[in-house]
Amino acid sequence: MSTGEHSGLNLARHVGDDVRSVDRNRDLLAAEVAAPVVFVDQIHSSDVHVLPPAGTPPLVAADALVTDRRDVALAIMVADCLPVLLSDPVSGTIAAAHAGRAGLLGGVLERTVEEMTRLGTRPADLTASIGPSICGACYEVPAPMREEAAQRVPAARAMTSWGTPALDLRAGAAEILAAAGVPRSALDADHPCTLEDERFYSYRRSARTGRFAGVIRRA
Repeated sequence: MSTGEHSGLNLARHVGDDVRSVDRNRDLLAAEVAAPVVFVDQIHSSDVHVLPPAGTPPLVAADALVTDRRDVALAIMVADCLPVLLSDPVSGTIAAAHAGRAGLLGGVLERTVEEMTRLGTRPADLTASIGPSICGACYEVPAPMREEAAQRVPAARAMTSWGTPALDLRAGAAEILAAAGVPRSALDADHPCTLEDERFYSYRRSARTGRFAGVIRRA
């Protein structure tokens, strides 16, 4: 496992960690989920990659992955951004999306749901989990940035616990997913704040840090 500033199960190769340590960490993850784990080169976009129906998936630049395959797991790396995992138990389609501020406002979640529907998903059948991420009470931003985001996603408008402008990306994601047809009763967003909980990597807490992942695989 990684040590020093990246201590723990760091899965990112782009943060200055020893590459051999990262490879070992990824091997441990693959063993835990009993399948090869597919990553993407995340670029804070709204790009969604649908895996080919067979073969080794290529590494592509995107911020969401969609598949109905059983032989791989999907991973999205974060350290304050939202790891959003989606599953349709009816069609068997799954997805993992990286929703930071730019991606969330750019439509990455809507596009992920759209690509899932192309594989047979009905949004009403979806379940969604928004994993550990920075909370609205901690994600301080300049006031103009908050107001610009709130024009696109009103639920994202927030205030920090110390009284300054903030964004609640989790609330924004929940609003977007509900508008896309995901039942609110099937949405799980009750997870720790990465800035407050030191079990998780947090870029806001330490700019030189690792990345953990939201991972999903078909049973």
